[in-house]
Amino acid sequence: MTLTVCESVDTNLIEVDITGKLEKADYDRFVPLAEACIEQHGKIRVLFIMRDFGGWTAGAMWEDIKFDVKHFKDIERLAMVGDKKWEKGMAMFCKPFTTATIRYFDLGDIDTARAWIGE
Repeated sequence: MTLTVCESVDTNLIEVDITGKLEKADYDRFVPLAEACIEQHGKIRVLFIMRDFGGWTAGAMWEDIKFDVKHFKDIERLAMVGDKKWEKGMAMFCKPFTTATIRYFDLGDIDTARAWIGE
């Protein structure tokens, strides 16, 4: 499993690139960065790129739920980029857990996703 988090200090954008299965340790890295960005900018935007994504471990799912509840109104836009049909469905599943505007993009449309998240 590989998780890369890119945060721009000057903007409210966080890019998360995931390969494999999310684990609790990934949230231990992501959450402090996201919370620092929220503290600095208020609402944030997240670009979540899934490459051969395998879902979450139970521990990671619990961390995700806690993050979603705590930051329900702190994410302005969420772009989900993937290559599997179920990942597109996941974008719809996320809507009740956030006030963010959510859009799904196929991996081949990553440039379009980056343009949309930055608008």
